[in-house]
Amino acid sequence: MLKKKVRINDVGVRDGFQIEKNIIPTETKIALIDQLTATGLALVEATSFVHPKFVPNMADAEIVLREIQRRPGVTISAITPNIRGMERAIACHTSGGRIDEMNLFMSASETHNRANVKRSTDESLADFKIMVPMAESVGIRLNGCVSTSFGCPFEGAVDEGRVMAFAEKLLELGFDGLTFADTTGMANPAQVERMMTNARVRFPSADITLHFHNTRGMGLANVLAGIRAGIDSYDASLAGLGGCPFAPGATGNICTEDLVNMLEDMGIDTGVNLDLLLAAAVKIPGIVGHDVPGQVMKAGRTMHLHPVPEKLYEA
Repeated sequence: MLKKKVRINDVGVRDGFQIEKNIIPTETKIALIDQLTATGLALVEATSFVHPKFVPNMADAEIVLREIQRRPGVTISAITPNIRGMERAIACHTSGGRIDEMNLFMSASETHNRANVKRSTDESLADFKIMVPMAESVGIRLNGCVSTSFGCPFEGAVDEGRVMAFAEKLLELGFDGLTFADTTGMANPAQVERMMTNARVRFPSADITLHFHNTRGMGLANVLAGIRAGIDSYDASLAGLGGCPFAPGATGNICTEDLVNMLEDMGIDTGVNLDLLLAAAVKIPGIVGHDVPGQVMKAGRTMHLHPVPEKLYEA
């Protein structure tokens, strides 16, 4: 039975802009985040504390977090993979750029973890052991993301037991929530429903989020499989932006406005104002300078009707 309420988290400003070749102006990011937080989204992932050498579009993290508007009920999050990034995040948090939640990420795949964060999985876990009390000391909530949970572009299938073991270790370290990420869009609905049913049994009290990419066109189907398994929190990206710069073939995340349109049509409450979301989405092609995957922003919401042709009833 499908849930009647789900939580939608937009990661477009971070996951979407991180791979753009052109630098997105800081003021554009701030204005876009302010639009997004007014739509009723549960969370907006605003930026990433990674080295600007590797992800130039995230070099303005501190400015963005200090200048955006704050709205009650909307979580502002950021991500980082390492201790240095956490140090930057805490300095930002304590100097006016409040961060409600930090998302720390590692891969279930050893190869992808080394490609993505230049660390072994053991080294990432060792870093997290240091980073958790750092965040706790300043009141930042922590979410742990297990990337390549449903498959790795280098290794192929990733053992489900390995994925769940990493998730368990994150919870043992003190993380407040978990994200299982389909980093390159390799998941299928049967796999998602099986794995997430098992995850709900294994981690009954954990806050679990799913993060899907639409690389092979199964993103929204995977959401429905996750909902059937009892997961009620989903990452998505405005206009379908996104893709991991260290994962060959990774295309955009599932599209936020397409996801909201589908769920609302099905009678599943998202709490998101679709019209406000679409008003933000239609700006994205002009910002990034190219077409984007979003469909509803082009076709209109399902009940966007058209005039009856004038000559329809002419003899």
